[in-house]
Amino acid sequence: MHATTLLLFCALASASNILITNDDGWATAQVRQQFDVLNSTGHNVVLSAPALNQSGKSSLSSTPKPLTEPCEFNTCPTGSPAMGFNASNPRLNYVNGYPVDAARYGIQTLAPKYYAGVQPDFVVSGPNVGSNLGLVVLLSGTVGAACEAARSGIPAGAFSGVSGSEVSYTTLADANATSSVAARIYSDLTATFVNALTASAIDGCPNAASYQWVFSRLVWNVFATDVHTCGSDHLPTESNVIDAGCYASVSVLDAQSKLDVNATMQAQVMDRLQALSFTCLQN
Repeated sequence: MHATTLLLFCALASASNILITNDDGWATAQVRQQFDVLNSTGHNVVLSAPALNQSGKSSLSSTPKPLTEPCEFNTCPTGSPAMGFNASNPRLNYVNGYPVDAARYGIQTLAPKYYAGVQPDFVVSGPNVGSNLGLVVLLSGTVGAACEAARSGIPAGAFSGVSGSEVSYTTLADANATSSVAARIYSDLTATFVNALTASAIDGCPNAASYQWVFSRLVWNVFATDVHTCGSDHLPTESNVIDAGCYASVSVLDAQSKLDVNATMQAQVMDRLQALSFTCLQN
């Protein structure tokens, strides 16, 4: 079964200069598939991701340094510079640092270059290989990168998929491989969300159309009052949503605490995303 989660960090956006980052590394199948899908739907996309797998590095940061080992999957040799790009597509960039460093480089250096001197309109972090549920988000580099963007004043979403594998983008050539199927589904789901968010007017699980969107919260809190929806002021947790089947959860977190925002902010985000046609989770 495939399941996916989204953590959204606000402010909100309504345009299409998209920066992609992650914590699994710049050469994984999922992040390259995401790059291709968002490009194919008309967005202006740049990738800035770690040279190596940096999963679980949260919001750590350091000064990027030249590589003392090859980039993941031997996509660049030992001794390569701290920041570099794919020779055939300079929009595919690596940073030999943490996810936060990759996001920061994309925002501060790459975006002005490719977006005519302006910041990205939205930062897509992921899709992560593996879920980021509950308090795991405190350790997630995928979430850390999205929080870095939000702290810089740029809307961002951290996307995670339960299925998938930490494999090279070259494996996408086998369209029937389980990892390739997962990469396509999660990337299509992310693109569906981004397209809804960046639209000019925001008024079974075999493919993205099979999923229904559920507004959720990260951590269960019996004392919290959430946005009123589906006849309740207590949102389901992400864990409950993805365990229910073909659902995609959307939770809104504070970029500083990395925990759930209040009901007022939840309501603002839910209203902005009404094009997703949120459904109620069946008991």
